[in-house]
Amino acid sequence: MNKCSLIRSILVFAICITSILSVHGQSKALPRSTPQAEKVDPKGIANYLDAVKQHNQELHSLMILRHGKVVYEQWFGENSSQQPHAMHSVSKTFTALAIGFCVAENRFKVTDKVISFFPDKLPAQVSPYLAELEIRHLLTMSVGHNAMEVNNTREKSAVTDWVPFFLAAPITQHPGSEFEYNDLAVYMISAIIQKVTGEKMIDYLYPRLFHPLGIADATWMECPEGINCGGWGLDIKTEDMAKAGQLILQKGKWQGQQLLPESWINEMTTSHIASLPYGVKRADVTIKAEDSDWLQGYGYLMWRCRHNAFRADGYMGQFIIVLPEQDAVIVTTAEIPDMQTEINLIWKYLLPALK
Repeated sequence: MNKCSLIRSILVFAICITSILSVHGQSKALPRSTPQAEKVDPKGIANYLDAVKQHNQELHSLMILRHGKVVYEQWFGENSSQQPHAMHSVSKTFTALAIGFCVAENRFKVTDKVISFFPDKLPAQVSPYLAELEIRHLLTMSVGHNAMEVNNTREKSAVTDWVPFFLAAPITQHPGSEFEYNDLAVYMISAIIQKVTGEKMIDYLYPRLFHPLGIADATWMECPEGINCGGWGLDIKTEDMAKAGQLILQKGKWQGQQLLPESWINEMTTSHIASLPYGVKRADVTIKAEDSDWLQGYGYLMWRCRHNAFRADGYMGQFIIVLPEQDAVIVTTAEIPDMQTEINLIWKYLLPALK
């Protein structure tokens, strides 16, 4: 074969590979439909977008799925479909999915003691409450810490190894007794997964979750010790969020394959403890439960919502809202400080559109 023929063959091969990869990428996209075909009222969507403008909410993207199909999608401003977005605490729900894979693979149980994974990083004296702390308490934000104080101290200090810092923090209440939003608890889950699997959580998730769902280019912030932060720091695209929501709606099944046991999805989305808004103590609650989506109970790193829904949510208005009764998923990315008002507009306009 002469040089020109060789170059031509290489080019043909490259074009074929590119074509195959392109088709493969397209096959990973969610199917598309129209609101009318899936019995979604387009007027409800239009009214919702009008209300967003009237409330001066900075919505970055909106995606609505019905019966497993995207019926509406839009990106606003400089945001685009191919641009990963900061998930903030939506990251936590992906950590819960990672725990589900570990449990399914019999790597550990949610009732295992946290101290059993870090014998070399324990404080000089292990308190009775620390000895009782289980993975499920990390999952339900019921460690017993003054969580805000612990996290603020960690942020202001020069500590680089967060595991012994967490284990040394005083636990003042019986684990499992009361909810208090706790970012470092979720970090500890990531540390446990890395200790048990020998992989960073994002690498552990790629063959089990990201590749099957067609999620590419995900990144996850790490601590100074090289452990994914777990409770925050994941960046993915809007459609990736929608895929995760659809997987949860389908009880762990994806394209005919049971990726996660249905029992784990049920555990994730069931309320295990009475919940509170971030930074609020139970004695300070003045709002009624029927008016708040932060008082509906907390599962395994997922919030229960009004209207028998559940959600992953993140700072400034990142939502994956799963509505089983409507067979629907609503996803938003945003820069909206008042997240209750944001979700109120979804209930007022988009929920009726799905009925």
